[in-house]
Amino acid sequence: MKKEFLKRLLSSIILIPIALFFIIKGSFFFNFFIFICLIITIYEWHMMSRKNSYYVPGLVLLIFSFYTVYSLRNEGDFKFFLLVVITCIATDIGGYIFGKIFKGPKLTKISPNKTYAGMFGGFFLAIIFTNLFFDSFNYFNLGQNIQISKQIFFVVILISFVSQIGDLIISFFKRKSKIKNTGRLIPGHGGLLDRIDGMIFAFPFMFLITNFI
Repeated sequence: MKKEFLKRLLSSIILIPIALFFIIKGSFFFNFFIFICLIITIYEWHMMSRKNSYYVPGLVLLIFSFYTVYSLRNEGDFKFFLLVVITCIATDIGGYIFGKIFKGPKLTKISPNKTYAGMFGGFFLAIIFTNLFFDSFNYFNLGQNIQISKQIFFVVILISFVSQIGDLIISFFKRKSKIKNTGRLIPGHGGLLDRIDGMIFAFPFMFLITNFI
């Protein structure tokens, strides 16, 4: 387990700054980045589920999800885009750390490694990270002064919840396909789809909130 954790840690240390570079840079750089991510994700989904009835609906969802990523970054409020990214990353980290430390009852048979401790740890770290995010926004005068209102707090909880549901949904399809990971692209993590499974659902959710609610 220690060796696997080190792989995950090193991969994150390398990949997160790269991803943040393209996200912050925006414009052509960001569009190129998400296009490459879309191609890789579609390939992994194709290899995993090409012989199943849910193959086409999954492709449609992936394309729509990446469209919402593009729209929120290029046409929406950048703060909300970052809010989704930070919430999903924090939820994933919280779920992993709290699940490994506290263990406890399993959450579902769909994903045997998921525990109730990990679920609440995901919520907890999402709240902590988003608070730090908005505090840094205010401290460095990166935009209008923002306070964590009840509405934003509720949205963070919902994004974290949707992210965790997305994780379980992809885990369900992996079990149906009888595979552990969607690929081997990222050491310690598996495929790209394994890492962004929560975001695939969280971005469309945020897109609907910002555009229709």
